[in-house]
Amino acid sequence: MNNITDTVKHLIIINVVMFVGTLTIGGSAIGSNTLFYDWFALHFPQNSAFQFWQIITHMFMHGGFMHILFNMFALWMFGTAVEQRFGAKKFLFFYMSSGLGAALCMIGYYYFTFYSGLNTLTDAGVDKTQILETLNSGMYNTQWQQIMGAADMQQFVSVFNSTMVGASGAIMGVLVAFGMLYPESKLMLMFLPVPIKAKYFIPGIIALDLISAITGQSFFSPGNTAYVAHIGGALTGFLIMWYWKKTQFNKNRWD
Repeated sequence: MNNITDTVKHLIIINVVMFVGTLTIGGSAIGSNTLFYDWFALHFPQNSAFQFWQIITHMFMHGGFMHILFNMFALWMFGTAVEQRFGAKKFLFFYMSSGLGAALCMIGYYYFTFYSGLNTLTDAGVDKTQILETLNSGMYNTQWQQIMGAADMQQFVSVFNSTMVGASGAIMGVLVAFGMLYPESKLMLMFLPVPIKAKYFIPGIIALDLISAITGQSFFSPGNTAYVAHIGGALTGFLIMWYWKKTQFNKNRWD
């Protein structure tokens, strides 16, 4: 895995260029209404800041130096080995599909959360159009809190104003592919120097993400990590791998 493959190299370059853009054009802090994040981070589709290209561009955006450092390290380490087995075109299709699957799962989760709150308000007689206009103006009505409660209203408003960035969903798909292609390879965490086979290590990481998504308890990542997106990327990667293996798709690259 010492020799980086072409597609992985180009993906890393694009990510770095986009990150430099956030530092030089739009600032580096998510949530500060900065230009680059307004354009390229993935916003909630009901938010007026949402644009269709954000479904792709958010995969090349990152929220800080450590965020991009860990993601690009993982992309180099695991993506190179996977691309060597897949070839460039197949790897790029797999990577982008995993990222899209992650985004769709996250949006689906946000829609469920948002519309649960929206239905509570409309059932209480609040006009839906008025709610969306108020949220898109950057405000909210304090009377909503009396209807849905403080915690639910905070989550309702937070989902509407959410932004999603990062290559983590796509990389989780790549991790799954690595585990299925190289199950006996031994991996270990930097703070837990015990080698564990990939066929156990990677499902363990996914299980921790699932626990974090359900409980909100973070193990290795910041509290604002999109765990549902991680699971979506891993699930998409697994389904593609399962289908390709079952149909022996491009079999000469597997043997």
